Amino acid sequence: MAATGLRALLDSVRYEVLPAGATEDKVLAHVPRDVVVTVTASPVKGLEPTLALTERLAAHGHRVVPHVPARLLRDEVHLKEVADRLRECGVDDVFVPAGDADPPAGSYEGALPVLRALGELGSPFARVGVTGYPESHPLIHDDITIQSMWDKREHATYVVSNLCFDPRVLGDWIVRLRRRGVTLPVHVGVAGPVQRAKLLAMATKIGVGESTRFLTKHASWFVRFAAPGGYAPERLLTRAEQALTAPSAGVAGLHLFTFNQIAETERWRRELRDRLDG
Repeated sequence: MAATGLRALLDSVRYEVLPAGATEDKVLAHVPRDVVVTVTASPVKGLEPTLALTERLAAHGHRVVPHVPARLLRDEVHLKEVADRLRECGVDDVFVPAGDADPPAGSYEGALPVLRALGELGSPFARVGVTGYPESHPLIHDDITIQSMWDKREHATYVVSNLCFDPRVLGDWIVRLRRRGVTLPVHVGVAGPVQRAKLLAMATKIGVGESTRFLTKHASWFVRFAAPGGYAPERLLTRAEQALTAPSAGVAGLHLFTFNQIAETERWRRELRDRLDG
């Protein structure tokens, strides 16, 4: 990839973290203030750990984007409580996926009704992100996922793509997205330089029920990480050069899934930037 193109992407990153016990200390120790931190939400533990970590990181001066899954919200009253709490700590950006809670905590099955409800609350957040699926969703047809983004375009301000390990699939998805008239900027989801053993260890720490769900849902990830030569984010970015840097792609930056390997992810980013600058 051209150094300028990759350099620009590395300067516009978001780090996705899980709200575990050591996460706050890891972020404070290793993440620069100009890097956005997004905090996931657990279908098992609910929204409270996400909200609490968001408040603490925001108090330290970090720009934080909490995940607010639709299926973890009980009703519009709960949504307003969450929105008010986040606004009080200075949050102006939220990510609203459907979520994996089964059954849902309340009446929301998907993200669109939540996005509409936020509009009825006066659009309390300047930025609202929604999910994109470059690789097929196990339960939803590809055309439906892209149609869903079309439906959400009036309520959202950007798209975060789910993990994709295939540069061709990623490129094709971006083209299809734009052809359908979805013009929202895209933050491309990329796994950080995590090792398979560390990913497995992380999965086993997030709760028995949830780790089972995680391993079942993402079994293909472990295959990718264990493949000959392993997984290297730089290799994926290089192969996806044209897809990510074409002006028509509208890629705003990278959304790095750290799997809480936060120090390793920031070290990788710094070292790659240094090599490009050299």
